[in-house]
Amino acid sequence: MYLLLTGTKKGKSMGKFIDLTNEIIGRLTVIERVENIGKCTMWKCKCECGKEVVIRQPDLRSGRTQSCGCLHSEQLSLRNTTHNLSKTKLCSIWRSMKGRCLNPKDQAYKNYGGRGVTICEEWSNNFVAFYNWAINNGYSEELSIDRIDNNGNYEPSNCRWATRKVQANNKRDNHYLIYNGKSQTISQWANELNIKPHTILRRLNLGWSVERALSEGVVSV
Repeated sequence: MYLLLTGTKKGKSMGKFIDLTNEIIGRLTVIERVENIGKCTMWKCKCECGKEVVIRQPDLRSGRTQSCGCLHSEQLSLRNTTHNLSKTKLCSIWRSMKGRCLNPKDQAYKNYGGRGVTICEEWSNNFVAFYNWAINNGYSEELSIDRIDNNGNYEPSNCRWATRKVQANNKRDNHYLIYNGKSQTISQWANELNIKPHTILRRLNLGWSVERALSEGVVSV
């Protein structure tokens, strides 16, 4: 069985036939041409969810129809979910993060977006994705989002939930460390010595000397 998606005005011409067999459009794979509706060319397609539907050629070619309807349902569900979470602290954190990275009018923009710090596409375009990451990675209302590398972006691999004390210590990442007569930031040393920035920070917070923090575990070439 398959569904019939039309939405056409009977007898209205929809242009000449173009072979779309095996084309992939959104979630749809075009299987075969079927009987016209009036003068409109129709195609049977299979959606990624497994459902088969019949769709007008103009809707396929224009991209107006890209699934059997499941895509619209998912987007509607996402909007409803986002709306239900819109008053949570996590949503406020997400909005603030976007503002300071993406909005030049934000008071904090000069210290974030203004110096190249941005947000990964996954989080920027989808609050629910950010929400799920937060819940699965130790979020609580007593903590704030913290970038492990202060010169890096807001993305899953560079973020954690931390206390104000940890965040304050992490600002040392912007300080310069002198080692072997050379002065660089922690991020620059981390890249050069192949040590994670938070490893260097943790060592310094434990009271290690700069020399020990940057040399222990480093293999000389």
